[in-house]
Amino acid sequence: MSALHLSGVVLPAGEHRDVWVRDGRFTSEPVPGAETVGRGGWLVPGLVDAHCHVGIARGGGHVADLAAAREQALAERAAGVLALRDCGSPVDTRDLDGDPELPTIVRAGRHIARTRRYIPGLAVEIEPDALVEEVRVQARRGDGWVKLVGDWIDRGVGDLAPEWPADALAAAIAAAHAEGARVTAHTFGTDALPDLVRAGIDCIEHGTGLTEELVGEMAARGTAVVPTLVNVANFPGFAAAGEKRFPAYASTIRRLHASSGAVVRAAFDAGVPVFAGTDAGGGIDHGRIADEVRALHAAGIPAEAALAAASWSARSWLGLPGIEDGAPADVVVYDADPRADLDTLARPQRIVLRGRVVA
Repeated sequence: MSALHLSGVVLPAGEHRDVWVRDGRFTSEPVPGAETVGRGGWLVPGLVDAHCHVGIARGGGHVADLAAAREQALAERAAGVLALRDCGSPVDTRDLDGDPELPTIVRAGRHIARTRRYIPGLAVEIEPDALVEEVRVQARRGDGWVKLVGDWIDRGVGDLAPEWPADALAAAIAAAHAEGARVTAHTFGTDALPDLVRAGIDCIEHGTGLTEELVGEMAARGTAVVPTLVNVANFPGFAAAGEKRFPAYASTIRRLHASSGAVVRAAFDAGVPVFAGTDAGGGIDHGRIADEVRALHAAGIPAEAALAAASWSARSWLGLPGIEDGAPADVVVYDADPRADLDTLARPQRIVLRGRVVA
């Protein structure tokens, strides 16, 4: 592996300095003969898509094979995403881990849902008495995360409703923590959230139903949220598709869409950790992290904080280092300051993955 040299403004510190790469890792010590692959730009720690699905095909269902899953990961890499938190996949993608061309994938195993209460074919579907054991299974299958489906349409009530009783959630989240895994949950509505937060869940996905009281409790507990605003933008379409059979659900989804930006802004202002995720896979194409960062900013999060939510802050949250001595050399170089113009994120000048120039 050849030695590399980069020079520019290193974020988040904002200092102009030289960085070298030797044996795939950053060093501040000059490396004689290193090839200069970036000069005068802005060096951003590899971007993170904190909510995506490698293995779910466009429109739903499984991808055809691992080659198709690989193409999804490559689409993320082309956008400067060098680490993915895969929030549930029906496909076992661990055989991709040895591929030097692909971003790091941090998995949550498969979705865990109540029987007939989620998208067919994607989740392990069980009843509450089996939740603890299945959480243990998925904790061992994943890379430190477990994904629950917290709410979905209840055909009996015709609207979003919680999937799990409070006692089952408390036992399941405790079991995951005993396995060394963190737990996250899909929620659109409000009713499932109090039991999830009080049970000690580590993260909420989407979170469009968060209230002021819940935001305050999450902030006190350090519970994170990944708003997936590029997917929330599709809520009006979800409402239209379900209106004939589930008019109450359609009304709820429209209300949640209307307040989604205010919810994100309130969470950030209260001190809830907010991270950028696209929900790519199924209904969202891979490689849209720049759109999600811009959406977070449009919701009221300052530009630098929105960028941090997709880079250095997200990497720290997932246990991944930034641009520092000894860290794997994951860096995206831009020709302008992305903090000043988030549109710059769509135009990476150079992408270095584990010390190799890949774009």
